[in-house]
Order: sequence, then structure tokens, then C-alpha cells
Amino acid sequence: MLRLKYTLPVALLLVGVAVFFFGGTHDEKIVRVDMSVQEELIVPEPEPALTYAYLPQYSHKVSYLRHSRLIDYLAKETGLRIRQVFPDTFEEHRNMVDRGEIDISFSNPMTYIRIANSGAKAFARIIEPSGSPTFRGQIITRKDNRSIRNLKDCIGKSWIAVDPLSAGGYLYPLGLFYENGITTSDFREISFAPGPGGKQEKAVLAVYAGKYDIASIREGTLEIVKDKININKIRIIAETKPYPGWVYAARKGLDPEVIQKISNAMFKMSMDDPKQARILSQAGMRGIIPARDNDYDSVRELSKELGLSTLYNKQGGTE
Repeated sequence: MLRLKYTLPVALLLVGVAVFFFGGTHDEKIVRVDMSVQEELIVPEPEPALTYAYLPQYSHKVSYLRHSRLIDYLAKETGLRIRQVFPDTFEEHRNMVDRGEIDISFSNPMTYIRIANSGAKAFARIIEPSGSPTFRGQIITRKDNRSIRNLKDCIGKSWIAVDPLSAGGYLYPLGLFYENGITTSDFREISFAPGPGGKQEKAVLAVYAGKYDIASIREGTLEIVKDKININKIRIIAETKPYPGWVYAARKGLDPEVIQKISNAMFKMSMDDPKQARILSQAGMRGIIPARDNDYDSVRELSKELGLSTLYNKQGGTE
């Protein structure tokens, strides 16, 4: 056995050396490439379809998993071809609606009143998993951070928010701070979750890791991240008042007949139907109800109080 132990590696070594020195010396056919002859590859265009986009509050994977069944349902009910598209940022989502690249936008109210400036129109809004057609923002910290017990304790601390255009993840909590006499200059630092998508999760994880003292998130986010962290180590410091829920808006110029088909399919969904209940639950909602642009006037009032009216006014102010 000892002889075999040394004989085999030596044999393999000799074979390797032979291949190294003699393997490439045989007459190999030389292939000459004429670089002057080129063929242009054509990337196939996606088939024409109605485009549907979920504002990237969570990762693209979560966005897909939440809404894929709903989109399949809408396509089947309406007979329309529908394709989900994935903007990387809130701003990209808004710009794509403005350019007509998103037909059906599912967004937070703050983003909605911004895209309404370019002619997008609300036609539906959701009922939250809580059963309410409204939702709130939350301000959180680590439970073991004993220096923060209330809103006043947040003064001088570092704050990570979701996005400058996030409703529950920034602007609603900012309004709550303003109501309590706390402005942006009272914080040591205000940062926004980096990178594309997944911003709600990133804000929570940044506080959980101790990188920031507080985070602002939308109600329901802790349920989303409960499989990533021990949410028992997170404490909710305060919650904002409720505002109208997430909204479906059609881009400017979208065929009214298409909007009507989508609306009809949405409004007849019910938690009493087991199959539809699974679709709604997966999408993070309990139902979809009609919406009008005026439903979001309270959000416009908040933007005015925050000094953002030039961004969010009904007449389409300038940035």
C-alpha cells in the first residue's frame, strides 16, 4: 500500500509535465478571425404589455413575490398582457411614470401627489392588512438603547430614513417631529437607506446593527423583516397619525377602457374567496377600493406644512 501511495502521485505528476511540455506542440489548426466582418446582435424587445410597477420600498424580490400572483390574476380577468417592471429608486419610479413607461403605478401617497403633477390619476387604493384604508409611519430604536424613550430624546441623535420621497418611512415621521417642535436641524445626522430597493429593510437593519440611533419606517415593515432579525430587540418610540393608504394610479393618457377593466377586476376581489384571499394576503393587503385624487388632500396639506408644496402641489410646482 505504501508503494501505491507514492507511485500514483508520481505517475500523475509525470503525465502533467508531459502535457505541459508536449501537449501544445502538435500541429494545431490556426483560426484566423477577420475583425472587419462583424454582425450586430439584436436584443429582442419585450412583447407589448401593460406595465405595472410597485414603488421599490422593499427589495425587487419581495416586490415580485408580493405582486406576481395579483398581476397574473389581473391579466386573466382582463385579458390584458401585463408585465411587472422594477424601478430601482423612488425617483426612478416617478420619472418612469412621467415618461409614460409605467402604465399602472402602485405607490405611497407622497409619491402619488408628485406623479399627479404630470397627469397621473388615482383610481384605486388598498385596505391595509389591519383592515384599515389608512396607514402610519413609525419611529423605532433598539430596545436596549436607554437614552431614547420619547420623541424629545431623539434630538441630537442619528436618524436613518427610507427615502426623501417615502411617506411612512420619512415624511410622515418628519411631520410628527415638526408637530412636536423638532426640525431637521435638531438631529446630529439624517441619512437615507442606500442603494436600489429594499430601503425599508435597510433602515431597520441599520438600527438593529447599531449604526444609527433611530429609523423611520412604514407600519407593517417589522412584520416583513421578522425572518431576518429578532424584532423583539426593536422598540417603537412613536407612530404618526393615519393617512390614506397606498394608491393605484394610471399614467396620463392611458386608455380609460383599460383603467376600467383593471378597476373592475380589483374591486371584485374578496377575502371571502380563498383563492383571492391568498393573492391579497401575499400582496400585503386585504382589499382594493375606489380612490379619487381628492382622497390625498390631507397628504398635500402635510407636504405644505413641511415646506414641500412646490414639489407636491396640485398644479405641478417646480423642484
